[in-house]
Amino acid sequence: MLDLTRVLAGPYCTRLLADLGARVIKIERPGTGDEMRRGMLQLEEGRDDQSTYFVRCNAGKESVALDLAHPAAQAVVLDLARHADVVVENFVPDVTTRLGCDYKTLVAAKPDLVYCSISGYGQTGPWRLRPAFAHLINAASGMMRLEQGLDPAPRSANLQAADVLAGTHAFGAILAALWRRARTGEGANLDVSMLETLVAADDVTYPSVLNGGPEHGAPRMGMIVKEIGGRHLALQTGGAPEILPRLTSLMGCSELLRDSRFSTPAARRDHWPELRDLIVEWLDRFATVDEAVHALTEARVPSAPVLTPTEVITLPHLEARGFFVGIPHPGRGEVRVPRSPFQLDGCPLEPRGGAPYRVGEHTRKVLEGLLGYDHAHVDDLLAQQAIAVP
Repeated sequence: MLDLTRVLAGPYCTRLLADLGARVIKIERPGTGDEMRRGMLQLEEGRDDQSTYFVRCNAGKESVALDLAHPAAQAVVLDLARHADVVVENFVPDVTTRLGCDYKTLVAAKPDLVYCSISGYGQTGPWRLRPAFAHLINAASGMMRLEQGLDPAPRSANLQAADVLAGTHAFGAILAALWRRARTGEGANLDVSMLETLVAADDVTYPSVLNGGPEHGAPRMGMIVKEIGGRHLALQTGGAPEILPRLTSLMGCSELLRDSRFSTPAARRDHWPELRDLIVEWLDRFATVDEAVHALTEARVPSAPVLTPTEVITLPHLEARGFFVGIPHPGRGEVRVPRSPFQLDGCPLEPRGGAPYRVGEHTRKVLEGLLGYDHAHVDDLLAQQAIAVP
């Protein structure tokens, strides 16, 4: 697999594929490499190219330092494409055409190639050339406004949802395209839009407003966050018809569901503040979040404690599933990263190895070993500064 991506959406997609066994050759800009090498948290004192962000997203890949803008680079890209089943890129549309690594160019070299483009707004449409980051897509998708709730103004979100969703959709589309190719011999040209993946992820508002209904923003009806003993509890009261009867039974007030204000889903939506206040008042009987979660779980009412990231990484449940794993790192010995968030045949997926330690550390290995370039050819490309090694 030829990986022309950087930052998050593309690297997340190709990390998932690497964990499934794909050989991923990551093209990095000579010298600086992927921008996220310089992100948080740096793993080695005195260096700025080994962030935990980069290591997590690029575990198990090989780095080739190739200046895509150099005239001598195009032949290298074509040779890499001839050996690839998949190419993934996340440039702003038209950049790949300028660099000679667009779909039309590479599919001429490899007719059954699966080529996947991930971009902010898609490969077509009036916004296609706009640069995009998850923060901007969150704004343009309407999600930032929906999440505003009772806050005085919209605010940025911590989760880079648009990137991760785009990467995951690309991952699924690539696997489907490979399955089609195995059956028909036909490659694919895939177009994944961050904006569309985020809009498609909304489960209530867009199905409603598309059909003349209202927007449903935060705070969402049926969901409660309650402070108990200095911590917070998250409680779900809707989403399945049996949840609220179980909760009112636990509360000792099943008659609430015979009250005309709460007897139907529509009535509960209209009178949600009143119902929420009754549930919140009942939750005051618990001294701790753990006590409340235990009682609710016993009654099969969905709830969870609101945890900090520091609490999450020591969670016994995730430890039992082996979700966090150590990968090798030359400067630290080992670095902990999350595994891919699915298991195969009852086993968690192992990252294929560490992330590329230095920009272009596999350049010579890939060009000589995979492409069959002789030593002199590689030296010539180095002299021309079309490629680089550490």
